[in-house]
Amino acid sequence: MNPRAPLPFLRGKKAATFAPKQSTKPLSTLACSVPSDDGVNLRDAPGARKVFDEISSRDAAASSDRALFDCARRGLALQALEHFVDAHRHRGGRIGPAALSCALKVCGSVPDRALGEQLHALCVRCGRDWGDVSVGTALVDMYMKCRGVEDGRKAFEGMPERNVVTWTSLLNGYIQAGAHLDVIALFFRMRAEGVWPNPFTFASVLSAVASQGTVDLGRRVHAQSVKFGCRSTLFVCNSLMNMYAKCGLVEEAKAVFCGMETRDVVSWNTLMACLMLNRHELEALQLFLDSQSSIAKLTQSTYSTVIKLCANLKQLGLALQLHSSVLKRGFHSDGNVMTALMDAYSKCGELDKALKIFLLMPGSHNVVSWTAMINGCIHNDDIALAAALFSRMREDGVAPNEFTYSTMLTASVASLPRQIHAQVIKTNYQCLPTVGTALLHSYSKLCSTEEALSIFEMIDQKDVVAWSAMLTCYAQAGDCDGATNVFIKMSMHGVKPNEFTISSVIDACASPTAGVDLGRQFHAISIKHRYQDAICVSSALISMYARKGSIESAQSVFERQTDRDLVSWNSMISGYAQHGYSQKALDIFRQMEAEGIEMDGVTFLAVIMGCTHAGLVGEGRKYFDLMIRDYEITPTMEHYACMVDLYSRAGKLDETMSLIGDMPFPAGPMVWRTLLGACRVHKNVELGKLAAEKLLSLEPHDSATYVLLSNIYSAAGKWKEKNEVRKLMDTRKVKKEAGCSWIQIKNKVHSFIASDKSHPLSEQIYAKLKAMTARLKKEGYCPDTSFVLHEMAEEQKEAVLAMHSERLALAFGLIATPPGTPLQIVKNLRVCGDCHTVMKIVSAIEDRKIIMRDCSRFHHFSSGICSCGDFW
Repeated sequence: MNPRAPLPFLRGKKAATFAPKQSTKPLSTLACSVPSDDGVNLRDAPGARKVFDEISSRDAAASSDRALFDCARRGLALQALEHFVDAHRHRGGRIGPAALSCALKVCGSVPDRALGEQLHALCVRCGRDWGDVSVGTALVDMYMKCRGVEDGRKAFEGMPERNVVTWTSLLNGYIQAGAHLDVIALFFRMRAEGVWPNPFTFASVLSAVASQGTVDLGRRVHAQSVKFGCRSTLFVCNSLMNMYAKCGLVEEAKAVFCGMETRDVVSWNTLMACLMLNRHELEALQLFLDSQSSIAKLTQSTYSTVIKLCANLKQLGLALQLHSSVLKRGFHSDGNVMTALMDAYSKCGELDKALKIFLLMPGSHNVVSWTAMINGCIHNDDIALAAALFSRMREDGVAPNEFTYSTMLTASVASLPRQIHAQVIKTNYQCLPTVGTALLHSYSKLCSTEEALSIFEMIDQKDVVAWSAMLTCYAQAGDCDGATNVFIKMSMHGVKPNEFTISSVIDACASPTAGVDLGRQFHAISIKHRYQDAICVSSALISMYARKGSIESAQSVFERQTDRDLVSWNSMISGYAQHGYSQKALDIFRQMEAEGIEMDGVTFLAVIMGCTHAGLVGEGRKYFDLMIRDYEITPTMEHYACMVDLYSRAGKLDETMSLIGDMPFPAGPMVWRTLLGACRVHKNVELGKLAAEKLLSLEPHDSATYVLLSNIYSAAGKWKEKNEVRKLMDTRKVKKEAGCSWIQIKNKVHSFIASDKSHPLSEQIYAKLKAMTARLKKEGYCPDTSFVLHEMAEEQKEAVLAMHSERLALAFGLIATPPGTPLQIVKNLRVCGDCHTVMKIVSAIEDRKIIMRDCSRFHHFSSGICSCGDFW
C-alpha cells in the first residue's frame, strides 16, 4: 500500500484528514535509521525493497494509531474501530497495549458486547489480557458498560495488578447495574488493599450512598474524601451535596456549598434540586435569584429545575416569564425544559397551554413527555383526555414505562385499574414496586382487598411504600386484623416502618371491630420509632382515639401537637361532635378562626354535626350560611343531609322539606334516609311514607328503609300497613340487618345479638340481667314498651326489651370486670330509648362509666347522666 495514499475504506474529506503526513527526511536517512536483520544488504535492490516495504507498513500503522486515538477522543466510535482494524492488518496481528485499550474503551462506549468479546479474544492471543494494567482496566470498563457485570468482575479478579482506575471502573459498573450495596463493600475492600481513591472514585461511591440514603455511611465517605485531599474538587463537592440531599440533610448540603472555593452551574443546580427535593421551595427560589449574579449563563438544567419549582409553588406568573426566557435563549428545542414547562402549566390549571406546548414539540415526544401530559390531564380532572392520550401514545409506538402506568392508575375511575392491570401484565411491569404499589392503591379505592393482596404478593422487592399501601388497603376496608398481620410480617422481613406505615395501621385500629387497646399499642410503637410527633401520625391518633371512645386521649394528643394540619383540627372538631361535646367543638372552630386557619367543607360538616347532636338549630344554620357566604364553599350532599338531620331531629319538618326543595341537585339516599329516621322519632306517618318511597326508588334493596317504615307504622298502630311492608321485603328477598353489640374484655371481643344464649357464660349473664332489672325497678325504672314494635302482651314486651343485645353486652361486662372498671360497648344500630334509660341508671347504681357507640354517635353515661342530654 502507498503510505501517502488514503486508507481504502475512507472516502472524501475524511480520507485527506487521516492520510499520514509526508516525511521531510531524505529516503536514505530513513533507510539507514531502520534496523536491518542480519544478512540483509541495503545496497542490494531486493533488500532495499524489503526495508522500504517495512517502512511503509510501519508508517501506515503509526498513522492508523494516531487516527484511532484522535477519533476516540472526538467520540467517533465507528471510525476509530475502522482505524484499529487497519492498524491490526498492517502489523500482522501485533497490536500494542495503547491501541488495544483505546479500542476496548470505544467498544464500551457504543456499547457492543459481541465486538468487545472479540477484542478480549485478541488480547488473550496477544498475551495482553491481564498482564498490562491499562488493557485489563479497559476490559473491566468494557464489560461493565456492556452490562456484563459478572464477566467484568472475572476480568477484574484475574488481574495480578490493579490501580485506582481499575477499581473505579468496577465501581461504576456496579452503579450502572443498580448494585449499590456491592459498590460500598468494594470501596472498603479497595481501601483495605491499600489503593488510594481519587476524586472519580469518591464521586462514584457517593452516588451509591445517595441511592441508599444511608446517612452514617455518607458521613464516613465524606470524611475519607477530606482525608485524601478531595474536599476542594468541584465535582466531589457536587456529589456530596447530592448525597446529603437524597439523605434529607439540607443543612449539611448547604454547608458543603458554602465551603466550596469555586462553584459551577452544576453546584447551584444541585443545591436548588436539594432544597426542592426536601420541600424548601421558597428557599430554592431565592437561591435561583441569587445565582443569576454568580452564573454567567444559565443552562437547560437550571431552567428545568426552576420551572419545576414554579409547578410545585403554582407560580404561574414566574413560569410565564421563564417561558419567555427559554424562547429567547433558544432552549425551546430542549425536551426536558419544555416538559417541565408543560408540567408547570398543567399544575397551575392551564391545561390548554400545556397541551399547546406538547403538540408543538413532536420531535421531542418520548415516554417522559407523554407521561407528563397524561399526568397533567388527570391533575385537571380531564380523565377522558388522559385515556385518549394513553391510547394515542401506544399507537405512535411509544411504549409506556412504570411511571406512565403508575400515573394512569391515579385516575379515580372504577373501570381503569383492571384495564391498566391487563396492560401491565402484557408488558411484564406487575412485579415492579412502583407499578405494584399504584395498583394496590387503585384496588384499595375499590375495596378489592383480595385483588390487592394478590398484587402485593407478586411484587419482587417490597419496599416500605408497598407494605404501607397494603396496610392502607386493609385500613380502608376496616380490616384491623389484616392490617395488624401485615405489620407483623413487615417487621419479620426486616423492613423498618415509616410515619405513613404507622399512621395507616393506626387508621385501621379505628374500625368498629378493632380492639379498644390495640390502638394504644400502636401508639406505643410510634413512640418507639420516634414518629409520634409526625403530623400524619398524631392526626391519625386523634381520629383513632375519638372513634374508639377515648375523647380525652384524643384531646391530649391534640394539645401536645406543636404543628397542626387541617386534618388534626377537623378530627378534633368531629371527635367532640360525635361524643356530644358540641360546645367544645364550637370552641375549637372559633380557635381556628382566630388563628386564621384555612377551612374546608369537612370543617363545616363537623361543626354542623356538633350543632345537630345538641339541637342547636340556629347555630347550625348560621355556620351553614357562613360556609357559603364568607368562605365560598359549595355545599355537598353530606352538608345538606346534615342540615336535614338538624331540622328534622328538632321536629322542624316543614323547614326540612323547604330545604330539600331548595337543593341545587336532586336529594340522594342520604338525605331521604335522614328524614325517614326523624319521621320515626316524631311519628310522622305521611312524611315518612314519602321519604320511604323516594328511598326505595333509589335503593330498593336497602333493608333499613323497610325496617324504619315498618316501625313508623307499628308506632302508629297501623299493623296492616306494617305487614304489607314485611311482605314486600319477603317478595324482594330483602333481609333485615340483625342488631348486634360487642364488648372487649382482656383483648378479646365478645359479640351478642338479641336473646342470644350462645355465649359460654350465658347462664351467668341472664342471672345478672334478672338481678339488674329487679334493682332498676327498685330505683324507679319503668320499662318503655313502646319501643317493642310487635303485637304481644306487655310482659312479653318487657322480656324482649331486657334481652336487647346492648343489655346482654352490659351484663357480661359487669360480671367479667372488677367493680368500677369503665365499660365500652359498640352497637351496629341506634340504641333504643329504653336501653338508653337503663344505661343511665346502671352507671349510677354500679358507679361505672359506660361509653356506648351506636350507628349515630357516642354516649358517655356517668352518674346517671348521658353526654347527649337525651337528645339523639
